[in-house]
Amino acid sequence: MEYQKLTLPNGVRVLTEQVPGVRSAALGIWVGTGSRHEKPGENGAAHFIEHMLFKGTQTRSAAQLAAEMDAIGGQVNAFTTKECTCFYARVLDSHLPQAADILCDMFFHSKFDDSDVDTERGVILEEIGMYEDNPEDLCAERLAGAVFKGSPLARPILGRQPILESMNGPWLKEYMRTHYGPRRVVVTLAGRFTQKDVDDLTARFSHLEPQPPLKTRPAAYRPGITVKKKAIEQNHLTLAFPGLSFSDPRRFTLQLLSSVLGGGMSSRLFQQVRERRGLCYSIYSYGTCHDDTGYFGVYTALGKETEGQALDTILAVIREVTDHGVTQEELDRAREQSKANVLMGLESTQAHMSSLGRGELMVGRVLDEEEIIAAYDAVTREDVRVLAGELLDLSHASLSAVGRVGKAEDYQRLLH
Repeated sequence: MEYQKLTLPNGVRVLTEQVPGVRSAALGIWVGTGSRHEKPGENGAAHFIEHMLFKGTQTRSAAQLAAEMDAIGGQVNAFTTKECTCFYARVLDSHLPQAADILCDMFFHSKFDDSDVDTERGVILEEIGMYEDNPEDLCAERLAGAVFKGSPLARPILGRQPILESMNGPWLKEYMRTHYGPRRVVVTLAGRFTQKDVDDLTARFSHLEPQPPLKTRPAAYRPGITVKKKAIEQNHLTLAFPGLSFSDPRRFTLQLLSSVLGGGMSSRLFQQVRERRGLCYSIYSYGTCHDDTGYFGVYTALGKETEGQALDTILAVIREVTDHGVTQEELDRAREQSKANVLMGLESTQAHMSSLGRGELMVGRVLDEEEIIAAYDAVTREDVRVLAGELLDLSHASLSAVGRVGKAEDYQRLLH
């Protein structure tokens, strides 16, 4: 991965990468502001703004934005996380100038009409309802609220109805002006493009006015247990432990540990909990990283009558790893899985664009594939054992349970 980086006088960073042998280009506008940068009375603002950028500009209606992108066979979308917001498009290289014009028009000239705000607020409330109806998502959201309690990371990205009701067009527009300053903006372009495309982007973003830096409140993992009764067939459980930050070099070791524990059908949790004991259908592990903290989770869904056995089995598997580590065969298999995911993932221009944006915005530098592969190759069995012993301490375990669940104290007893 050979990319070019240009920092404009106002602080905007523009990263570009030519990808040989493709006819498409992916363009992303990344902003280092998300739900964790919001005050309690602002919760949901970044996500609301993400929606409003699709509702029309000073020269294009929402329908025109959609029709123009469809007319060139392009794809345009956006997402908001707790750390950042991203607006992106993917098109054939011949249509890149028009796609860039559309995306930049949305970013710089959206109207924020109050009538559109009222309409989109209804859409967002339906989106919140959809997440409430998805027990897997609800389980994860409530877990974050428990382990990061007292910090902005505990709040939902989508916000809550009473706060969203207070937001209007002028307020959202001003929030965007003050929170989307140039030092927080990273523009990424990957695929097939010309120098003129790059020059056009730098000219557009050089006009962003500087803003004072935003302060981010620090956050840290703290053990917690949360239960939510819901009349559904299965109980959904997420067991969690302290994790790592975006920039922690041990994140490659954690990824391999996660693969061994719950990364596929050959993983220990899948084999023990599902295949040998038949206690669940779905079980997996994952890591969630933030700027200064994170957590490591194990998710499963199962009947209420088997959740005690399942938790006992999961904890036994975790104790085995913390006490004795992993085998060389397991480590090699996890390593090949992770390397394949990296290399196969980079066969799309959108993946290249995302790698540039996430690396620059979250870590401060972009690792090329050789560095990533070398980082995975350097991990030893002892590295995995030491990290497992440090993170997977049962005295720091947390749990989120959704469904026909018992009391928090019942789960507390199961964990110890």
